[in-house]
Amino acid sequence: MRVLVATTAGSGHFEPLVPVAHACVAAGHEVRVAAPASFAATVARTGLEHWPFDDAPPDHMGAVFAQLPALDGASPAEIDAGNAVVVREVFARLDAGAALPGLTTAMARWRPDVVLREQAELGSYLAAEAAGVPHVQLNTSLSCFLDFAGLVEEPLVALGADPGLAGLRAAPRVTLVPSSLDGASVSQTGPLERVRVEQVPGGRHELPDWWAGRAGPLVYVTFGTVAASVGLFPDLYRRVVDALADAPVRVLLTTGDAGDPEALGTVPPNVHVERFWPQRDVMPHAAAMVAHGGLSTTLVALSAGVPMLLLPIFADQPFNADRVEKIGAGVVARGGPAAGAARLPDLLDRVLGETSLREGAAAVAEEIAGLPPVSRAVAVLEHAASTTMGG
Repeated sequence: MRVLVATTAGSGHFEPLVPVAHACVAAGHEVRVAAPASFAATVARTGLEHWPFDDAPPDHMGAVFAQLPALDGASPAEIDAGNAVVVREVFARLDAGAALPGLTTAMARWRPDVVLREQAELGSYLAAEAAGVPHVQLNTSLSCFLDFAGLVEEPLVALGADPGLAGLRAAPRVTLVPSSLDGASVSQTGPLERVRVEQVPGGRHELPDWWAGRAGPLVYVTFGTVAASVGLFPDLYRRVVDALADAPVRVLLTTGDAGDPEALGTVPPNVHVERFWPQRDVMPHAAAMVAHGGLSTTLVALSAGVPMLLLPIFADQPFNADRVEKIGAGVVARGGPAAGAARLPDLLDRVLGETSLREGAAAVAEEIAGLPPVSRAVAVLEHAASTTMGG
């Protein structure tokens, strides 16, 4: 069968789709990734074929993001309101409107048998419904994060969707989130299949001795791929470096492509900074992770049984962080990233010292390991495609 994988231009949205796409290829299916033209290099690194569509106009996007509260120090109510604006105006109106022509062309010319879309990419929902092509949603946030269907109905109807969005609500869904971390869905009724995130290999990847023989547990620090590009670099990162300078740990801090390590100046000998290092190579050696609470990063840590200290910044990160704390796999530094950075030494002592947190993270790792493999997601797609392929 032909599988059209659809994503917005966000690594956190695309990364969960990649193992499913590769599993489809391994099963003998043909796959193309429909994504904004600006995302071509990211798609190319996966070895998958790209079907580009238009990016939303930058000036329109800028006008929406200018309405949002400052990232540091926003109240929970302000974060919720900002999330709603992004979902409604960015994902459902601007992104979907820009993507729809290219996705409509993909339906007509390439004729996919099924669409696999991440939940924020809504142009493919519109195009698939119009073409009568079945679609499956991969959840890229907790099920309880936001009522996507309720927020996006008005802009999607304006783009041609049927009122009520019955197809969106009833679509089959796949998630990499274990049930202990997840929450009840508030907007969809379709079947939900849980599959496991790729397991972290245990100790196969040695790290360079960046710390010149220094002893101490390894603490991995990351704020994902977006934070450095939205005004938090270098200040937040420097605060973290300074807060951990005297801690009896080795620190590996990654900035992402948008953050130049040189901009941080001289760092203490227990800290090493890279733009990027594969997280799955780091996790077998990490005693703790300091992070933003992005879902992909959170799942990588939990699949390795690594407890977390979370400084949520925006989007679904506060939701994810709260759930991690609730299930006993980490602690949350609330009040914004700057305030959280100031509390790092004390909170990190908790994460490294409390046996219950290591046990909580290990329990989630065991739960993840017990989920069906990603090939089960391929079976979901095959079943959806069979509804129009005569199966």
